[in-house]
Amino acid sequence: MSSHASEEKHLILVDGSGFIFRAFHGIPLMTDPSGTPVNAVYGFTNMMMKLIRDRKASHMAVIFDAGRKTFRNEIYPAYKAQRPPPPPELIPQFALVKEASRLLGLPTIEQEGWEADDLIASYAKAMVQAGGQCTIISSDKDLMQLINDHVCMQDPIKERYIRADAVFEKFGVKPKDMVSLQALMGDAVDNVPGVPGIGPKTAASLINEYGSLEGVLAAIPTMKPSKRRENLENHQEDARISYKLVQLKDDLPLPTPIDELGCCHGESEPLIEWLQQRGFRSILARYTKAQISTPSQTPTEHKSEQPADHSDILGSNYLNYETVTTLSQLQHWINQAQETHYCAIDTETNSLDAVQATITGISMATAPGTACYIPIAHQQDDGTLCPNQLPLKDLIEAFNPLFTDPSVLKIFHNAKYDFLVLQHNGFALPTPYDDTMMISYVQSSGKHRHNMDELSQIHLNHDTISYDSLTGTGRKRISFTQVAIDKATEYAAEDADVTLRLWQILRPELRSLKVLSLYEQIERPLIQILTQMEQDGILINPELLKSLSEEFSQKMMVQEQEIQEMTGKEFNLASPKQLGEILFDDMGLPGGKRMKTGAWGTDSKVLQDLSDKGHVIADKILAWRQLAKLKSTYTDALIDRINPQTNRVHTSFNMVGTVTGRLSSTDPNLQNIPIRSEEGGKIREAFIAAPGHVLVSADYSQIELRLLAHVADIPQLKESFIQAEDIHARTASEVFNIPIEGMAPLVRRQAKAINFGIIYGISAFGLGKQLGVSAAMAKKYIDTYFARYPEIKAYMQNTQEEAKEKGYVLTPFGRKCWIPGIQTAKGPLRAYAERQAINAPLQGGAADIIKHAMLDMNKAIKDHGLHAKMLVQVHDELLFEVKEEEAQELVSLAKTIMEKAVTLSIPLVVEAGIGKNWSEAH
Repeated sequence: MSSHASEEKHLILVDGSGFIFRAFHGIPLMTDPSGTPVNAVYGFTNMMMKLIRDRKASHMAVIFDAGRKTFRNEIYPAYKAQRPPPPPELIPQFALVKEASRLLGLPTIEQEGWEADDLIASYAKAMVQAGGQCTIISSDKDLMQLINDHVCMQDPIKERYIRADAVFEKFGVKPKDMVSLQALMGDAVDNVPGVPGIGPKTAASLINEYGSLEGVLAAIPTMKPSKRRENLENHQEDARISYKLVQLKDDLPLPTPIDELGCCHGESEPLIEWLQQRGFRSILARYTKAQISTPSQTPTEHKSEQPADHSDILGSNYLNYETVTTLSQLQHWINQAQETHYCAIDTETNSLDAVQATITGISMATAPGTACYIPIAHQQDDGTLCPNQLPLKDLIEAFNPLFTDPSVLKIFHNAKYDFLVLQHNGFALPTPYDDTMMISYVQSSGKHRHNMDELSQIHLNHDTISYDSLTGTGRKRISFTQVAIDKATEYAAEDADVTLRLWQILRPELRSLKVLSLYEQIERPLIQILTQMEQDGILINPELLKSLSEEFSQKMMVQEQEIQEMTGKEFNLASPKQLGEILFDDMGLPGGKRMKTGAWGTDSKVLQDLSDKGHVIADKILAWRQLAKLKSTYTDALIDRINPQTNRVHTSFNMVGTVTGRLSSTDPNLQNIPIRSEEGGKIREAFIAAPGHVLVSADYSQIELRLLAHVADIPQLKESFIQAEDIHARTASEVFNIPIEGMAPLVRRQAKAINFGIIYGISAFGLGKQLGVSAAMAKKYIDTYFARYPEIKAYMQNTQEEAKEKGYVLTPFGRKCWIPGIQTAKGPLRAYAERQAINAPLQGGAADIIKHAMLDMNKAIKDHGLHAKMLVQVHDELLFEVKEEEAQELVSLAKTIMEKAVTLSIPLVVEAGIGKNWSEAH
């Protein structure tokens, strides 16, 4: 179908509901002379008038959602349940948008109980059956299933037609397979469950191999054992429900017959009067060819210093994306940023390793729809640099005054990554700055992810250009340096543009959501500290790691031989299938359960159950697996992670990876090294201090128990902490009614298990397994515990009720931790969410405390002139590298500063140590 389809039978359907939100978030807030918000109305009217002017159609209609509840909510009550209500400034604009449609002579259609997408599907099918063509004005992936030889879509922003080849390029499947693709991958925005762990690439691969969703599900027994197969097995029903949710109904009775969808028969005088009332001077000027100059009729614009006369939001003039190839062009963009006093910045690189990455280009946005890309290091097919690119040194000279200009706010998404890249490549550290990823995180931790693609979907209703669509995937993936500059410009400029739009939406919400101080005083300043920590890295002893790898290999061989002697067979210990057959078929051990594939389950829970029943072979298998994991994850992998330029490993701290505010680390993960095992201690010995330096470890003692005593206001526990008593002995004395003096170590260990188990919402069954007693006895312990400490029971009940009512819990310092699943009808999921609700304020409170401490320690080290660096944070522990002669001073400073990081009703206690390696220091 050509883009100029036959005028005789060509229906244009506008996804009105989708566009209203897009226009609202794409144009800064405007009000008409009466004070009514009209930015979405302005964008909608502009678009409709352009469509009318340029249309190649015989019929046209604008389709709207009639309400939030549809038949899909009966299938799956959680469908779209998490979507927030429309912003207050948007609500009055819905009626004005429909009024604009009426005055322009455009039929508007909505139907109670059905989504706009279902109406679009039904009208498109009816038009094709009538022998016509249909163009859908939308870029929503949910509508792509409708594309065929007679139906296409048009992206309203980029004015590009979307046909089958574009769908395949973006998602890897044909339009007819989009329903199966979405059913597998799910949709966090609409609460479509899908299958965990199945993303778009995996979903496309499965569909191309097996043909459809049902084909994929039918093929599960033939797939190799893997986590993916297990997820597919366990979530078949979720996938089928998802299929029903995303499949559009195309057989609805048409509220208005197609023959009555003639368009554009509005009357001029009422339209002109309405445009004057709204203050749409620029639209009126184009419509009447005469300028209306009354100042009082010009809309008042907020949240932006851009002129109120926006260009057409959906026209080519609206998306002003430019490739910058000269210094004069670049200076023009920098001047714009200095005039508006803000800009969004994004870097493109040749690697995800920010510490070593080389900049390929920089993008910059100064207003919604107005962005540029400055290529630096793009290459031609022969490996030589593409022509017309600015030298890196010229960019540094041009950008550094902007980056250090205190009057210009620099906006990033995941600023830490960009900071590392910029500094590594010679740029100044940008300041002041905002980070839309962190702004989203403090507002919505636990509700959804905070990557740009997902936030763009949630807040802008816009699918961003995928990285894979430019670089390919797998072995065929190319470096971003090899991407054509025109395509790189479209992608990179969009990143900066979306970042700016997200900032305009999310930044004003910080105060109303009461998280402004959390963002400005904790999370944002922490970005620079973590940037420095990642840059500094920590020294590794590669020879020790090699020695440990060999030692672990030898131990594994001995253990493997012992296990095979016990079974009387040689088999692959790393094969779950073979292991299951040995344990449950050959040896006949009890308690085995077959998975849906028919194979025996042999995960850690199964093995631990066997161990608890006294089967020694299970202990040996668990020990072998632990060594195998340590070897592959640490002793082997750490050597590969050593940066050849620094001889250090540079972990990456993830600031948005947990619900509670805890940091996590990757590449390598330094937070999962076993602390109490002998092997874990040996691995920590490989982390060493530089010559003339030592490592100092400062660790909060029992911080979550202290927080529990504080938030639950438990007099006995608070007294113990104030008196510096042994808290576990005190608990044992209270629960078991025995004196502390002469207490058996076993009794104290039991009390310790109860103390920590309560924090994590442990069950009687779980506690019984830990203590080696029956579930009934363990329940008696728990009941006695709650009887002695009724404040804990009250805290747990109140916290769970708060979570169910609000959907989130608060840490003692005001951080919101959203608890997904707290209101679900599914028992296991709800039970997990209830345990999470109990623990989140404590774990989140501990995260808040350590972050306060990091900020305070960073300042204290500078104020005291110490030659020390903060290198690693592991939950409640900070690890420093310091000159040997200053180590004692740093220990004293750390205890003083960290213990006063926050004020509680009980004291905080920090334990610190010094050593040449991490194990010694800890």
